[in-house]
Amino acid sequence: MIELIVSQGRVADREPRLIEGAARIARALEQRYGLAGRYVGEPAPAADDDWSVSLPQAEATLTGLGRAVTASVRGGSRTVLVSNTCGASLATLPVAAREHPDVVVLYVDAHGDFNTPATTGTGYLGGMVLAAACGLWDSGHGAGLDPARAVLVGARDIDAAEGELLAKAGVRIIPPGEVTTDTVRAAVGTAPVWVHIDWDVLEPGHVPADYTVPDGLFPEQIRDVLAAIPPAQLRGVELAEFNAPLDPDLSEKALAVILDVVAPVFEN
Repeated sequence: MIELIVSQGRVADREPRLIEGAARIARALEQRYGLAGRYVGEPAPAADDDWSVSLPQAEATLTGLGRAVTASVRGGSRTVLVSNTCGASLATLPVAAREHPDVVVLYVDAHGDFNTPATTGTGYLGGMVLAAACGLWDSGHGAGLDPARAVLVGARDIDAAEGELLAKAGVRIIPPGEVTTDTVRAAVGTAPVWVHIDWDVLEPGHVPADYTVPDGLFPEQIRDVLAAIPPAQLRGVELAEFNAPLDPDLSEKALAVILDVVAPVFEN
């Protein structure tokens, strides 16, 4: 059984169309697969603020997401989280680590998201998510993920200080040119798998997202990765950072790409 959870509260959003982007993905999934999403959080305006401001503002949303994902996992569902920003995963990756102690997290993102309050150059909360889940700093929403069981897939824009932290922690990195079904299968082995996807991991032009970086993955690569994970091992999938275009045609084209990419999650 699949349980769909949708983040609708601001979690450090710096662009105004990310909450709408999550809602559009959720509605498309509901329509295609006959699901009823559980919506968490109340929308708030985007702002270019520091993590020290955006984190407490997101308290209610993050707490609600953590509870929703906990209930989903304990109920035996395959959890699908559609979120406005990667920041929502501050509350959900620790749940995956707690409920599945041997979980491998495939963090499919152009960035490492492994900064801490001491190393961030932008103050953006979304760039500190994986580091918090791995216990490098305390977000207030848990940790517990073994860095050796975190795998960055498609990452290519990593700060120098962030790179040092990743290397020291032992986080594996599969760069875009090495992302194949074989490398992913080797990374996950027989462990339970939790997949986090930030759409900026794609080559720009496929799905509008914040902080796009050239030389990325192509949609079929991510689809193949998802299809390569044995269904019995796939515990959860997170989809983050769809910056929904105002143009309805562009939005529908992007949604079609997203639905095609994630089809193996729902059909296997």
